[in-house]
Amino acid sequence: MAMKWRNQILALICLLAFAALGVLYFQNWVVQKPFGIILFIGEGLTAQRMAATRVYIGGADNPLAMDGLEFSARLRNHSADFAVPDSGAAASALATGMKVKNGTISIAESGSALRTILEIAHDEGRATGIVTDGALTNPTAAAFYAHAGNAKQPQELASALIERDAVEIALGGGAAEFNKEKLDQARIRVVHNLPELEQITGGQQPRLLGLFAPNDLPFTDEVAARTEQPSLADMVRRAIELLQVNRHGYVLVVDAHLMASAAWQNLGERTLRETAELDRAVQVGRQYAGRNAAIIVCGDAAIGGMSVNGYPFRYDTGVAILGLNSAGQPWVSWATGPNGGKGNTASPGARDLSALEPAAILSPSALNSIEDPIANATGLRMEKLRGTIDNTDVFALIRDAL
Repeated sequence: MAMKWRNQILALICLLAFAALGVLYFQNWVVQKPFGIILFIGEGLTAQRMAATRVYIGGADNPLAMDGLEFSARLRNHSADFAVPDSGAAASALATGMKVKNGTISIAESGSALRTILEIAHDEGRATGIVTDGALTNPTAAAFYAHAGNAKQPQELASALIERDAVEIALGGGAAEFNKEKLDQARIRVVHNLPELEQITGGQQPRLLGLFAPNDLPFTDEVAARTEQPSLADMVRRAIELLQVNRHGYVLVVDAHLMASAAWQNLGERTLRETAELDRAVQVGRQYAGRNAAIIVCGDAAIGGMSVNGYPFRYDTGVAILGLNSAGQPWVSWATGPNGGKGNTASPGARDLSALEPAAILSPSALNSIEDPIANATGLRMEKLRGTIDNTDVFALIRDAL
């Protein structure tokens, strides 16, 4: 009897040892890949913008959700023909891993279409999605599903999103560009507000389109217009919940467009508030995607040369860094944009609010400028995001994690 018990104990010890070796082997030698991959693109996101948003939200000591991503890099972001890319060319580099000319999206200089990361992920069996607080046909979002020699053809881009099945869930604005007959023929389910979006379940229609505004969504501070419209964080949450039912995993692209729209207009507080909305969406994304996900947050191009000048106190937040400082000087200034040529000084009682954040050079909208966007990441297969890399390397990082 004693011999029998001894043999059983030895067998159990051997079994446990083999199990431990199996776990060790899997952890160290078997290639592990993330179940979910989320790419957040902040239009205009640079290190300077992050610092200003940090102060605006909660003071100089306040960490952003983006600050909590352990891997970080600066991105070289020239296009195929210019030192400064436009939004379509910058997004195309992220989407395809190739430099394209300004004014085009995801198309080679020869005119041939370049496969996007969402098309590749779809072919490999992953669920795919796009979320934006702008129009789904804006060049940044469109670079991930369309191929065009002219990035400013919204109706053609809308048709491409409908006709090609590489994107299963698309949430944003741009309803004015979509043809209802084409949507019906493609059997795409369409929702128009947050309550309708909340009612969708993973087992329903395979392709879902959320069209929440005729063009871009309203700014976050336009409360009345936002009554039933989802926030960027709402759309990220629902996209993750619906995409993760695919047992092969998913890839989600999130385009924070309103922060660029505000910057183009030299609207400092809105620019910072919409950048804060991106940060909130990143926090929600991390929460709902879970530990087995890879998350990348990167900028595309610098916009407008926005600066917060002078010496705010360490714990100043919000409106304390807006308007005029104690010396009567604007806290916020711009390099280019519609606030140019209106005078660089203002008295505390000035009615012209644009004089409170002047631009050095007048232009119809703020111009893109030479500055390295920043990229932060966390999760499996993201450790190569370090140093100064090309924006096309972001595509390679995601492709290798599929």
